[in-house]
Amino acid sequence: MVRTRTVWATAALLTATLAVAAAPAVAAPTTAPRAAAACPTGWGSLDKTSFAGTSRPLTNVRTGRHDCYDRFVIDVPGAASAALGYSVGYVDQLYQDGSGRPIAVGGGAVIEVRVNAPAYNPETGASTYPGRVAQPLPGVNLTGYSTFRDTRYAGSFEGVTQFGLGVRARLPFQVLVLPGHVVVDVAHTW
Repeated sequence: MVRTRTVWATAALLTATLAVAAAPAVAAPTTAPRAAAACPTGWGSLDKTSFAGTSRPLTNVRTGRHDCYDRFVIDVPGAASAALGYSVGYVDQLYQDGSGRPIAVGGGAVIEVRVNAPAYNPETGASTYPGRVAQPLPGVNLTGYSTFRDTRYAGSFEGVTQFGLGVRARLPFQVLVLPGHVVVDVAHTW
């Protein structure tokens, strides 16, 4: 009888030990960095195009950093979404429309961004965007960006304005059209 109690006591102790060992550990709160956000996938890296067009001139280009992607925004005030056309895709070399002049763009890969809107007032010919051909975009600072490396203005020819966007590598991107804006998001990873 003493032997049976010893066996049962040993079994109970072993079961309690195993239960404690199998229970998940709960860590104390820390000040560790936030976990990476779940990033969208499936954008792909093939060319994206819309053939719409507007005579409303573009006035500004800006960029933004997000958890999963870097954003490139072209402002075309007053243009309806349906009127904003674009062509966005990876190129081996950026060439200026009209002249065919090559424009150097830094980075591991180059995205050519064309917006079917002029960078000048069609009635007067006066420039509405302060960019200079082959130069970095005015007011754009890419310090601290995960994907973007360089931006270049390639000019505006026959109502189409062209930019070069240097990125870290050939990564997936998406193009969004909002009233008055063409948006290019380039993912940080595949």
